[in-house]
Amino acid sequence: MKLHTREWGSGGRIAVLIHGIMSDSRTWRRLGPALAALGYRVVAVDLRGHGGSGRGAYTPELFAADVVETVPQGVELAVGHSLGGLALSLAVDRLGPQRAVYVDPAWRFARSEAGFDPELFVQYADRATYASVAGMNPRWEEVDVRTELETFAAWDRASAAALSALVGRVALPEKPAVPSLVQVADPSFLITDQDAALLRERGFEVRTVPGAGHTIHRDDFDGFMTALEGWI
Repeated sequence: MKLHTREWGSGGRIAVLIHGIMSDSRTWRRLGPALAALGYRVVAVDLRGHGGSGRGAYTPELFAADVVETVPQGVELAVGHSLGGLALSLAVDRLGPQRAVYVDPAWRFARSEAGFDPELFVQYADRATYASVAGMNPRWEEVDVRTELETFAAWDRASAAALSALVGRVALPEKPAVPSLVQVADPSFLITDQDAALLRERGFEVRTVPGAGHTIHRDDFDGFMTALEGWI
C-alpha cells in the first residue's frame, strides 16, 4: 500500500519519520521542520489505518512493507516511535537507512492481565476529550493536545488488532541492521532496564531522556533533540 505522506524541506539528505499507534504524521510537527533546517528532505508517513492512508488488513509486517513501498530510495535517517519503531525494525533491512533511531519502540508487549490490552487503545481514543488528553500529558503544548484528538478521529480502530498476536512477546532485535540509537522514556513501559542493557550488549546505543514520557518528542522536545546529538 502506498501511504499518505507529509514532507518538509528539499535538501539532498532524506529522513523518514514513522509515528506510533493512533497517531499520524502530524505528531512530527516540530521534528520535521527541525530536520529540514539541517538540510534534510523529511518524509513522514501515515501508517495504514492512520491519518490520510488507506485501510485494510493490519499486521506489523504490513505496516513495515508499506513504509518500504512508499518512501524514496537513499534514506539517510529513519526515525520510528512506538509502533513506528517496531515497523522500522521490521523494515530496516529493506529500507537500508544509514542510521536508524528507535524512540521508545514497541518491542515488549506485556501480558494483558498485567495491563496491556490492544482494546484499551480503542476505549481511550473513543472517550478522549481535550481535558483527558491534557491531563495525561501535562507537558504537551496546546497544539499537540488538539492534534492528538484530530488524529484519533482519523484512526481506524481495527488497526489495534495488529498488536493482539504480540501480547506476551518480546520483539527486541537480535542486532542492529544499521547503526542504531534507541531513545528510552523515563520511565518506559516498553523498554525495561534489563532490555536496555541487553540492547547495548547487542550493539545498539541506548539513551534515556530524563523525565520524558512515552511520546518523548512531545513531552520534552529539547531533551529529545539533545538525545539525537551525533545521529542527525
